[in-house]
Amino acid sequence: MVNGYDVAYAAGLAAAAPVWLLKPSARRKVLGALRDRTGKSLPPRDLSRPAVMIHAVSLGEMNATRAMVSELAAKRPELQFVVSSTTETGYARGRELYGANADVLVIRYPLDFSGAISRVLDGLRVSAVALMELEVWPNFLGQCVKRAIPAVLVNGRLTDASFRRYRRLGPVSAGMFRKLSMVCAQDRTYADRFIALGAPSARVKVTGTMKFDTAAVADRISGDAELAAAVGLAPGEPVLVAGSTGPGEEEMVLEAYRELRQTVAGLRLAIVPRHPQRFDDVAKLIEGKGFAVVRRSTAGGQAVAGTVVLGDTMGELRKFYSLATVVFVGRSLVDLGPRQHGSDMIEPAALGKPVVVGPYTTNFAEVMNAFRRNDAIREVKTPAELKEAVNRLLADGRVAAEMGRRAQETVRQEQGATARHVAVILDAMAQGPHVA
Repeated sequence: MVNGYDVAYAAGLAAAAPVWLLKPSARRKVLGALRDRTGKSLPPRDLSRPAVMIHAVSLGEMNATRAMVSELAAKRPELQFVVSSTTETGYARGRELYGANADVLVIRYPLDFSGAISRVLDGLRVSAVALMELEVWPNFLGQCVKRAIPAVLVNGRLTDASFRRYRRLGPVSAGMFRKLSMVCAQDRTYADRFIALGAPSARVKVTGTMKFDTAAVADRISGDAELAAAVGLAPGEPVLVAGSTGPGEEEMVLEAYRELRQTVAGLRLAIVPRHPQRFDDVAKLIEGKGFAVVRRSTAGGQAVAGTVVLGDTMGELRKFYSLATVVFVGRSLVDLGPRQHGSDMIEPAALGKPVVVGPYTTNFAEVMNAFRRNDAIREVKTPAELKEAVNRLLADGRVAAEMGRRAQETVRQEQGATARHVAVILDAMAQGPHVA
């Protein structure tokens, strides 16, 4: 049945039509959503078995579902899973992770129209819903309540900017957060914000961040030696790895590398851009800066001194980190907008590597706080500071090793949130929804 939210969404879509119809990228995005996110083409499910729906907005959240699905399946082998995503990258990663698992269905998250949500919930008949981080929508939660499906917010985070936006919605926000059976917040600050927006305090608990649980604590990654041989990285060479870099950062790293080579004998550089569509542009940039480049995708095992390695394949970033002497984690030195403030610094830390990041890391705020408490990360504000921090770590192996040890220990200490979230989800399934 159409409600006020449906009318508001439709009106907004119509009002913005002159913009999204004329702009090709926006038009493709809107028409794609209207085609794929209406719940009209759902995969079949064995309805004799209970199921948990886990919604992960994009790539990072999708990666975090792995441990949750595994632990829920271990606790309740009869469960099936419906894993949804909003973005194309998240959906593609879900297909990659679960395509061969018959117990996991990967779907696109429905638009927040009553009809689309009803088709998904009625067609898949899930027993509980877990929403990752901050994906709450009024129609979706209302339809869950209507069907007595408990909805739990897991790994909850609410930045100051998001808090202000939700607070402006007043009763709308309060109504949404009251419909959640439980809010599992990453830290006390986030928990207090959820309560201020209307979540009953009795249904808010601090459970930590699942981001630490996705990292495997190890001294090296299987296959790293083969990667090194393929791209011409010799054993014993100092290697600076710049991972998940964004526009503008590769140039800064290359300039720092040019100067560092004058003081660090045999230093090599590997750059792994965040987005594959930028691989060709970064290759041209490296050559334009006067460096030879060896691309991982076409490497033949030969590389002269000073050759820059370009990681232009998917799924090998951790192997590059395993080969690093020092790691710079990108999307942190250039302000690329709040949605891109920071990349995953936990992975190299779990490998015991000394990690350097820039000032833009708010998407990993709780993670950064944990590393700061243990003096387990280096933060820089400028390209000059990046060069100096890397130089210090390369010059003093003892300091670098001790920093890497503290980073690895921090990851160990912070792990366990997934198990706490699983316990909350199973309890919610047993008790049913709680609605104020």
